[in-house]
Amino acid sequence: MKARRVFRVGERALLVELTSGAETEAFHAELLRRRGLGALPAVREIVPAARTVLLDGVEAPDLLAGQLREWTVPPLRARVEKAVEVRVRYDGPDLAEVAGLWGVSVETAVRIHSSAEFRVAFCGFAPGFGYLTGLGAGYEVPRRATPRTSVPAGSVALAGPYTGVYPRSSPGGWRLIGSTDAVLWDASREPAALLAPGTRVRFVAAGR
Repeated sequence: MKARRVFRVGERALLVELTSGAETEAFHAELLRRRGLGALPAVREIVPAARTVLLDGVEAPDLLAGQLREWTVPPLRARVEKAVEVRVRYDGPDLAEVAGLWGVSVETAVRIHSSAEFRVAFCGFAPGFGYLTGLGAGYEVPRRATPRTSVPAGSVALAGPYTGVYPRSSPGGWRLIGSTDAVLWDASREPAALLAPGTRVRFVAAGR
């Protein structure tokens, strides 16, 4: 098995490179667990991505780098806090196409998506946009061959292994399966992002 790699980034940051999305999520969760217990050296910010985790503002980067390489990280366990529920109108223009890619009816596709429990693996692309895992490898779908020039805010979409919700109108190539009125990003709210890394999420069908 390929070992995780740890790189220095500037004077006080470390980049941890993992081998898979699942390993990255588990490693991020372990970082948060240890920080919560006071067992992690001082770190200002922990930022997960698809296959990496960035630790910024590290007090003793060389010491921590050695520790991170040797950690035994348990598999990701379900978090106990209540999942954020996002009400969705499954009315997206790509829903029938996604159902076809899955080899099921539209009604079954809705049931598959709304019965899954998701987890925010990481955030990016736009403020408030979370990359959610939970559907499983059998339900991955490719991006559209031609991206749309404008995707409405609140669009619920799929691409690869991820589900995401567009927090604002923007171009995008993900396949749109629904829409929501949930506010994903509000700078006047604390926290501003509705969906932060590690958050459990469930999509609740609001009728089509």
